[in-house]
Amino acid sequence: MPRQIVDPRPRIPAAYRTDEREAIQEMARDFAMNKVLPVANELDPEHGMIPDSMRREMGELGFFGITIPEKYEGLGLGVFEYALITEELARAWMSVASIIARSQIASALDPSQKAKYLPMAAKGEWLASFAMSEPDAGSDIASIRTRATKIDDGWLLNGQKMWCTFADQSDCVLIVARTTPYDPEQRHKGIRRFALHKDPGTFPDGLEGNPIRKIGYHGWNTYDLSFNDCFIPDDGLIGYEREQSEAREEDPAEGFKRAARAMTVPRIHTAARSIGLARGALEDSIAYVNEREQFGRPIGDFQVTRFKIAKMAAEIEACRALMYQVAANSDLGGYNNTTSPDMEGAMVKYLASEMAERVTSEALQIHGGAGYTTDFPIERYWRDARLTKIFEGTSEIMLRLVSDSLLPPTPFR
Repeated sequence: MPRQIVDPRPRIPAAYRTDEREAIQEMARDFAMNKVLPVANELDPEHGMIPDSMRREMGELGFFGITIPEKYEGLGLGVFEYALITEELARAWMSVASIIARSQIASALDPSQKAKYLPMAAKGEWLASFAMSEPDAGSDIASIRTRATKIDDGWLLNGQKMWCTFADQSDCVLIVARTTPYDPEQRHKGIRRFALHKDPGTFPDGLEGNPIRKIGYHGWNTYDLSFNDCFIPDDGLIGYEREQSEAREEDPAEGFKRAARAMTVPRIHTAARSIGLARGALEDSIAYVNEREQFGRPIGDFQVTRFKIAKMAAEIEACRALMYQVAANSDLGGYNNTTSPDMEGAMVKYLASEMAERVTSEALQIHGGAGYTTDFPIERYWRDARLTKIFEGTSEIMLRLVSDSLLPPTPFR
């Protein structure tokens, strides 16, 4: 009897499996493979933009409202479902898997603004961009210098931001800025978040943007932004930060801490994107080695190739298992429902992004010269996987976060 060949597509483990989750996964997979992948293969090589029609269809399917509560017309699901859908979309085009995060930013707004913007965000009709990094403050976010100065009825922003993807097309830019002068002795003091609402396709007065020449992550533009007396009204100082600034908060670093804690779910999201990229590389490689012949036989018959495939599959599965665990734990609020799984988020982001670069590079090697062309999507997976080790916190910062959770603090902070 011939041996049964295992389908490389992921199956949700029994501990987490529900009929609803399986249906969500299958729906996202069908959309990714039949709608997203052909568009990605066509547009990515020519640096084309994600079509508006695709964004509208994603909104109709609920992809933008995964974690948005039902009372705001979202699906009211958890980080686990968010990760499931993200992996499937990233398997086709990481940029499409990334754009669904642009609706999640609305969750940071004030309650009154949530009532206005979250229903639109859930449909993909209101999407935001995020401006935190600066030319001299990448991993060291506590060193940001963009300044928000209080004036009558609002704030004036001055400074520069880097790596703000979707800044031009977004309906809002969420900006991390400093409301007090930079003090090297209290670097975390005075950091706040501001919502700059704008019209898509434009920049408001006092804000200029220049596209950055990227080697990957195509489908949308990434900008460096210059703020020159850019006005934000009082209600643009969002959520906890606005309320606490009025109350003269006791902890001057609370704004920074909240910005840092808000990175856990994006890091799980990046792990899912990394796994999706690696899975695309694996699935395409399995198909290729069964078709490509050398020395009179498919290269999949050679042990060196078979072992490459085996190692790729094992690494993907290990990272996916950890991602499921971290996502489920995040939905439960952490261990004993008292803590946020920040350390686990850093762990899974680190392991999955490092794995994705290795696996996509190995897939390119399997494809040989063909892999180094834009005729196959392998080079796209490879380019995009390299970025996952950088954004949402570099691999080195992830190791710093994990080690700081396990060891006593060092003199250097």
